[in-house]
Amino acid sequence: MRDKDTLKQEILEAFHFRHATKQFDPDKKIPEEDFHFIMETARLSPSSFGFEPWRFLVIQSDEMREKIKDAAWGAYGKLPEASHFVVILSRTKVDTKYDSAYLQDHFKNGKNMPEENYNKYMQRVEEFQKEDFKLLDGDRPLLDWAGKQTYIALANMMTAAAQIGIDSCPIEGFNMEKMNKLLADEGLLEDGHFGISVMVAFGYRVNEPAEKTRRPFDDVVKFI
Repeated sequence: MRDKDTLKQEILEAFHFRHATKQFDPDKKIPEEDFHFIMETARLSPSSFGFEPWRFLVIQSDEMREKIKDAAWGAYGKLPEASHFVVILSRTKVDTKYDSAYLQDHFKNGKNMPEENYNKYMQRVEEFQKEDFKLLDGDRPLLDWAGKQTYIALANMMTAAAQIGIDSCPIEGFNMEKMNKLLADEGLLEDGHFGISVMVAFGYRVNEPAEKTRRPFDDVVKFI
């Protein structure tokens, strides 16, 4: 078994290796077992209250990739060259409001939570949504809150990929309304249960990036 210091160094090396890859090698494809590993780190990611308010669309169709490339300016330089391309959706208020059918099924059937525990848990969730974070005024606050959870999975996917030598690039370069319409027209948003959050491309770099720079440790970390 590797010692802790070796493991820490390997993790830091992965963070230095990872960068927002601008150009992918179209001739190099990620082995399916490696990509399945990346997606498993997304599935196992934590989310607030354990809602798991996400869906990961792995875009394999050349036709769909072309549509996304034309609709999302941030994806234009990544498709079709990227080996794998993922559109990350977040669940909307239809599914994430404290009294939704999704949450009832998710906790009672998915997590086998007893009725009494579920009722108490949802009372706490209701208070959180109504009072603590004030998420119930309109449709957007809960969608944005769910989107925050998807970014946890996004970060885990990119870090896991970097640890096995695979490059990635997160993509926010798109018009939300335009992308949601495209996905809805394709029947991928399940009649308003999902909305787009972010996209990410995976593959292998063509060019080596500049040395990573970040603000000094003492500037961004404060011990109080």
